[in-house]
Amino acid sequence: MISSAILGRYARSLAEVAFEENIEPKVTGDLATYGEIFRAVPDLLEVFHSPAVPRDTKDKLLEELMALYPVSSVTSNFLRILLQHNRIRFFEQIRDSYLKSVNESKGIVSAQVTAAEPLSEKELKELAGRLGGITGKIVNVELRTDSSLLGGIVVQVGSTIFDGSIRTQLAEIKRHLAEA
Repeated sequence: MISSAILGRYARSLAEVAFEENIEPKVTGDLATYGEIFRAVPDLLEVFHSPAVPRDTKDKLLEELMALYPVSSVTSNFLRILLQHNRIRFFEQIRDSYLKSVNESKGIVSAQVTAAEPLSEKELKELAGRLGGITGKIVNVELRTDSSLLGGIVVQVGSTIFDGSIRTQLAEIKRHLAEA
């Protein structure tokens, strides 16, 4: 298995070039399009990876794909490099790492929020605002639900976890009562 550090280098390099060329939104959109293509036709990545398929056939297939779904020159060069170095099968991981690099450059972080019940749009915006005040960054909130929390929320931003769930509060009360 290939190291995530190696995949991260591809992603960071692409992000740097996209920002230098001032086409980051276009490259990000291109990667989203190809992510959808590869999800819709997973056999495509298998063909690109297969040693049984000749290199020139893979190159032609990629060129035909890019003719049907045009991309920026930066993205097309990137896809060709991935194909040449047998890394295109890791497209999704590289794209995710690219998005993380882009967000870091823009001062955006993701927060995974787990709640007992779905939160309203207003509550999500308020939470994003509060987390933004704490982190000093723009926060994208990703919501999950878990009824075992009973109530409250658990927020993870990077490696920091804020646990305001009723389940945890009850466990803490139980621990204090057991010690008394």
